[in-house]
Amino acid sequence: MDAIKSAEYARALYTAHGDKAEWEAAQKMRACEEAGKADEAADWKMVRQAIRAMRGPNQG
Repeated sequence: MDAIKSAEYARALYTAHGDKAEWEAAQKMRACEEAGKADEAADWKMVRQAIRAMRGPNQG
């Protein structure tokens, strides 16, 4: 997943889930890691980082 696609997905997830969006992305990332899906886990990590960047500093 490229940076633009992950940012778009992060925005949609944040709009849908608000402050819980980063947690959702982290859960998906861990589930993919446990299932041995490294590529999908990396995609979710990018989404999580994009959500964190949207939220800004000192937001939890």
